[in-house]
Amino acid sequence: MTSRDYRLYDIQHVVLPTKLPLAAFYEELVTTQQVFYRKHTGWRRLMRTAGVVASQLARGQTNFLGSLFNLERVFRPEYLLADHQRPIDYRIPLPEGEPSRHRSSLYVITPRGRKGRAIDTATERFVDETRMSVSP
Repeated sequence: MTSRDYRLYDIQHVVLPTKLPLAAFYEELVTTQQVFYRKHTGWRRLMRTAGVVASQLARGQTNFLGSLFNLERVFRPEYLLADHQRPIDYRIPLPEGEPSRHRSSLYVITPRGRKGRAIDTATERFVDETRMSVSP
């Protein structure tokens, strides 16, 4: 983990090491999100979901309609990066004692291997070969 700041543990922030510098990673993330957003939302999507939007507006829920037009104003790389610089209100505590380097200790529920999953041998081999190793 690169941060123990509880606020960053959402689906928008990076808490694991990346190959790119953090600022470059967030630039790529936001650019990718914008491409996806433009393709799947906007006026065309609004027209297809007009009934849903009207129902939400009738109940005073404006967040969905607003999200169709405010992504680029709200979801910005500099905002995501700035969150890493804010003072930490709640720091996730580290476990007591010496950290274990055994792979199975990284899981809350011990992995059961293939018997716990219905995947073929080739997929299992791929997973094993590409799994990140824990360095001492």
